[in-house]
Amino acid sequence: MDNPVIIFGAGGLGKASLEIFQANQVIVYCFLDDDKRLHGQEIAEIGIMGSTDDHGYTKFIGKKCDAFVALDEQNLRKGVFKMLNDRRKVMPINAIHPKAIISGHAYISYGLFANAGVVIGSFAKVGIGCILHSNAVIDYEAELGNYVQVGAGSIIHAGAKIEDEVFIGAGVTIAGPLEVGKGARIGAGSVVVENVKKGATVFGNPAKEV
Repeated sequence: MDNPVIIFGAGGLGKASLEIFQANQVIVYCFLDDDKRLHGQEIAEIGIMGSTDDHGYTKFIGKKCDAFVALDEQNLRKGVFKMLNDRRKVMPINAIHPKAIISGHAYISYGLFANAGVVIGSFAKVGIGCILHSNAVIDYEAELGNYVQVGAGSIIHAGAKIEDEVFIGAGVTIAGPLEVGKGARIGAGSVVVENVKKGATVFGNPAKEV
């Protein structure tokens, strides 16, 4: 990775992404964020220069800069991915902490955020735009769809299949080769022992729909 990076989003996820890139000796050019109150401020001496659609900066992406999307609100995240793909003909790069462990036989797509302690096992698959917080484990042959967020310390057991846009809170266990349907939400600390249907919200040990 030779190009400097523009980070979309100057919140907590953006700050964590900055740390990852700096730990990997990657230059961060600037932040872009739609909160105009932040414009002109700095995070660890990196400026917040404008909004996420500021052509004065986005025009460099795919030429002189790469992009990373550090927005955890799903619709905003998907919107920036689409903009980068449609206008700039690029996809965001990955931000992978040097203390993450990713099998050489795993498949990861674009725009992945993987913080310290993340483990992605052999022949696991991780789709576009996933967010894996600290110490999340995606065990061997598990599959994550696109835009899945997995909270800190959560464990996705081997062979589980998590469909697109699922939110998994911190400390969750998906206990076996189960299926979690598109858009489902799993509350923090839950233990999932049966399939979760599309769009459902579940919580508890064992997890039940609420």
